[in-house]
Amino acid sequence: MSVSPLQALPLELLRQRTSTKWRSYGDDVIPMFVAETDFALAPAITAALQRAVEIGDTGYTPPRPGIDLDFADYAQRRWGWRPDPAKIRWTGDVMMGVVEVLRAVTSPGDRVVVTPPVYPPFYDTVEEAGAVVERVPLLDHGDRWSLDLDGIERALADGARSVLLCNPHNPTGTVHARESLAALARLAHRYGATVVSDEIHAPLTHAPAVFTPFLDAAPEAAAVGYTVTSASKTYNLAGLKCAVIVTGSEETAAVVRALPWEVEWRAGLFGVIANRAAFAPDSDQWLEGLLAALDHNRRLLADLLTEHLPLARYRIPDAGFLAWVDVSAYGWGDNPAPFIRREAKVALHHGPLFGEEGVGHVRINVGCDPEVLRDAIERIGRLAVATDADAGGSSIVETSLVASEDR
Repeated sequence: MSVSPLQALPLELLRQRTSTKWRSYGDDVIPMFVAETDFALAPAITAALQRAVEIGDTGYTPPRPGIDLDFADYAQRRWGWRPDPAKIRWTGDVMMGVVEVLRAVTSPGDRVVVTPPVYPPFYDTVEEAGAVVERVPLLDHGDRWSLDLDGIERALADGARSVLLCNPHNPTGTVHARESLAALARLAHRYGATVVSDEIHAPLTHAPAVFTPFLDAAPEAAAVGYTVTSASKTYNLAGLKCAVIVTGSEETAAVVRALPWEVEWRAGLFGVIANRAAFAPDSDQWLEGLLAALDHNRRLLADLLTEHLPLARYRIPDAGFLAWVDVSAYGWGDNPAPFIRREAKVALHHGPLFGEEGVGHVRINVGCDPEVLRDAIERIGRLAVATDADAGGSSIVETSLVASEDR
């Protein structure tokens, strides 16, 4: 049965928001940089938060808030995997959880593998934990990306102690294959390392891709893995602090239970209330409508780039609402985003922040109204025409659009 796509809120209403997306730049700029979406909250979330305000339920987060059971049920419905609620804890947000787990499983100076191009806070989080970043870039196959398992094995064999995994991957939108995740689990187990998996984009996986929770990928994953995730990206709850830390064995669960008590206290009560409502069955239909809207926009972006920026390179992502686009052919420098913002009045995320693989790239948030997306790409397209004319075409090199429909 087909599901009607969610409709984004009108711009005049969105510009009344006070969040980062809507307060970083003036009203003449289309903001498409930070991972906030432009839809109304799921009705169940709105109702739960309204009720909390009505009765003044604004105190401390309780010692057993119930999110462990709710997430376990949600994972069962969405992915056919039900983690043990006794092995689920909570904290303020995913990066908080990641840094605390890394502190627990590494020693100062240990190396942690990251797989660029990757979410910029991964680099900061490793350093905050006292460890050192070891880069093992994704393999670029032309039509898709994958983990460089040989490279990761070399790093682990050389003494790296952990892998910080992005599953699904940000910014490429790659949903890692079960076979790759299973092989990663076996490698970590063989070398006595750990895998910390950020799975915040998992609910946003688009068919026919199939999301595999790392802890469910292979028997070895339970022994080496720690998953940190939240409803915040999918349901636009970043300002309401709550995430879960999931483990699959008694040994890894004991590591998380031994974290300082403040780790759980960092979860805000409104964050818990909102996450629980997001994970409840009442929000499932809203999620299907969101996925339909994002599916339309990820494909629309391919069409718009073909029409207005034909030298751009883009692969339709497996998951999420973030698009990784190579615009290096237009000669706008290593970091095109500031130039695009200044000249076209469209704010995009800076590619080089994701690693040196991001030179010449931008990340575009397509979690918006299709007409907003169209306006943004048309503006950038006009910029491309203007700069090409100014340069006499000398800065343009031949490349092509890559739109991977089956990944």
